[in-house]
Amino acid sequence: MEILKRLFIAGFIFISLTSVAQDNNQIILKAFSQSLTYEYKGDYTNAIKEIVTIYTADSYEQNVRLGWLNYEAGKFTESVSYYEKALALKPMSEEAHLGIVYPASAIGNWDQVLAHYTKILANNPANTTVNYKVGLIYYERKDYTKAYSYFEKVVNLYPFGYDALLMYAWTNFKLNKTREAKVLFNKVLMLSPNDTSALEGLGLLK
Repeated sequence: MEILKRLFIAGFIFISLTSVAQDNNQIILKAFSQSLTYEYKGDYTNAIKEIVTIYTADSYEQNVRLGWLNYEAGKFTESVSYYEKALALKPMSEEAHLGIVYPASAIGNWDQVLAHYTKILANNPANTTVNYKVGLIYYERKDYTKAYSYFEKVVNLYPFGYDALLMYAWTNFKLNKTREAKVLFNKVLMLSPNDTSALEGLGLLK
């Protein structure tokens, strides 16, 4: 009888915990649903409040959501903080690394942007979007040698893609690789026949 009693108690506890977990899950789903509704209306204040009401620091999803909403609300410092919490929970998350780039770039912290892009490339060296954006950062810093290596990687993977092809052409131009630059600018014109930037580059090569 004692064994049956213990089994009954254990079963009762299990059912109770399951019921509580299901109820909690429904509360979380409702909060996310309402938050999305507010976001679609552009009401970021209430969209944030919906998640804050059910917030737990160990939830990756909630931290990412709050990171994005605070960015949309123009609260860049708060956004960075939530994304950092998300990364502490899932350090390899490209999603969170890319997310934190938005508020970091908005406040002009390009070193932080570059640091997160570098972490993404450490795990995924062939990420063309990130390689291209890192190339842009180095190009703007006039570090054309570094910019070249990133644009080259993108062009090797996507030989006929407009954005990287154009920047690769300009980087070659800046490095005085005039023959290569001319070939690349002409390839850009195959994609965009009257491209102002490509035509400008070719004009400077004459």
